[in-house]
Amino acid sequence: MLFRHASAIWRDYPQLSAGALHLRGVHAQAAVAAHAEPFIERGRARLAQGSESELPEIQAWRRAFAGMGVKPTQYRCASEALLRRLRKDGAPPPLHPLIDLCNAVSMAYAIPIAVLDLRHVGSALEVRPADGTETYLTFSGDTEYPEPGEVTYADPEGRAHARRWTNRQSGLSAVRDDTREVLIVAEALHAGAAGDVARLVDELREVLARVWQPPQRHALLTAQAPAFEVQREGTAGAAMAVPVQA
Repeated sequence: MLFRHASAIWRDYPQLSAGALHLRGVHAQAAVAAHAEPFIERGRARLAQGSESELPEIQAWRRAFAGMGVKPTQYRCASEALLRRLRKDGAPPPLHPLIDLCNAVSMAYAIPIAVLDLRHVGSALEVRPADGTETYLTFSGDTEYPEPGEVTYADPEGRAHARRWTNRQSGLSAVRDDTREVLIVAEALHAGAAGDVARLVDELREVLARVWQPPQRHALLTAQAPAFEVQREGTAGAAMAVPVQA
C-alpha cells in the first residue's frame, strides 16, 4: 500500500510537514495509562498558558480550514477538538489503547494524528482534494460525500477515510478491538512544524515499542519525497519507507 500527499497538496500547502508509521501487532489488551499521562500533562501545561485556539499549531490549521471554505470554529482539526475537551471536561474517555495513546501525544504536540486500520484501506491512500464522488462512512453508519475540493484521505476504491482533512476520520477504517495493523499519520502546518513532527514521531516510536512492538517502518514526508510504502502483513516482500529529507 502506498500512502502519499498529492502534488496539489504540497503546492497549496508548502509549509506542510508529515510523519508516517506502520505498526503491526496491535491489540486492545495493552495498558497505556502510565505512558499516556505524561503527554496529557504536557497538553494541560500548554492550556495553562492560554486557550487551544491561541496555539500556533491550531491557528495554522484554522487558516487551512478557512482556505478550504470550512468554518474553523464549526469544524475543528482533531488536535484542537481534543485539547478543547481536555480544557472543558478533563481527559477524553478511553476508547482503545492505541487511540488513547495517540490522542495523548496529539494533545501534547497540538498536532493531529490519524490512525487507520489497514484492513479497510485500499491498495493506496492519497491525501488530495475530493472530486465529490467519494463515499465517506460515518461512525453511525451513514454515508456522506465530501464536497468537491475538500481535502480527504482517498483510496482507489473511491472511499474517503477522512472529512475536512484533519477534522474527522471515517468509521470504515477506524481502530477497533480486533485491529492488528495500522497506519499512523501526523500532519502539521505551523512554523517549525518539521522539527515538531520529527520529535513527535521519535517519541511515538519509543512508546509504541514499549507497549506493542517497534513500528515496521516510519518516515518524514516532504514534497521531494512524498510517499510511504507499506508491505501489509501476510504479503510477500519487505516494507519500504521512501526516504525523505528532514
